[in-house]
Amino acid sequence: MNVTVQRLEKPEPLRGLVMIVFADVAAPLETTMQAQARKGPGRSIRLTELEQKHQQVCMELQTTREEMQTSQEELRSTNEEMQSTNEELQSTNEELTTSKEEMQSLNEELQTVNAELQAKVDELSRSNNDMKNLLNSTDIATLFLDNDLKVRRFTTQATKIIKLIAGDVGRPITDLASDLLYPELTADAQEVLRKLGFVEKPVNARDGRWFTVRIMPYRTLDDRIDGVVITFADITAAKTLEAQLREKHDLLEKHVAEQSREMENPADKARGKTEATKRRAGTSEKLPATRKT
Repeated sequence: MNVTVQRLEKPEPLRGLVMIVFADVAAPLETTMQAQARKGPGRSIRLTELEQKHQQVCMELQTTREEMQTSQEELRSTNEEMQSTNEELQSTNEELTTSKEEMQSLNEELQTVNAELQAKVDELSRSNNDMKNLLNSTDIATLFLDNDLKVRRFTTQATKIIKLIAGDVGRPITDLASDLLYPELTADAQEVLRKLGFVEKPVNARDGRWFTVRIMPYRTLDDRIDGVVITFADITAAKTLEAQLREKHDLLEKHVAEQSREMENPADKARGKTEATKRRAGTSEKLPATRKT
């Protein structure tokens, strides 16, 4: 019998173990007979036991080899699965890298668009401030309505005529209180939207003020009608002066009529001339005072 001792290096799970192999070797006949004669019955039993152990070890070794082969196959299958998973991960990583580059490019585009929008917002804000200051500097009350006659914008002066607050934006003009004696305002605004002309008329207020109300269509840059613009120009001073001049005119006409009646009497002609001269002098003195007023 040959006994072989070998250290296992492969496969990896059995690395470090020692494999002992017992191999039967045919002995010379004389040697075998001499050994059997020397050993006797006790040696035969011992030999039988060793043969049984040898067979058992061979069977265990065969089982171990089969288990090793099975483990190798499982490891090979696992290795293939790991390689496949690795390839999938690499593909996913490449897709993520591509997506990252696309996201970076999209982010740069969004930043550019955001900068452009911010510039437009700043420009719009400056234009809005310019328009607000322009409207306030004219000292003319202005009211902007949309196509449904709802408040879109108004100037500070308009709040002194119509009861307007910032929260009234979006409310119909018919829901707001006004000092104007102008019940036809809504009808005139609708007429302007329908005919695309304009309406202008003097209107007085409850407190004695007078305004020239002008209603015009609101035109966009692309020549589209998008509501109406109503301006209220204060003409109270002009109306007051007009009333004073009318009163002076009526007094002069009355005075002329009285003079005419006096001149028709010949006896009083000379006296009428004298009184007329005095009255003319008095009237000429009053006229400069009227102009100052």
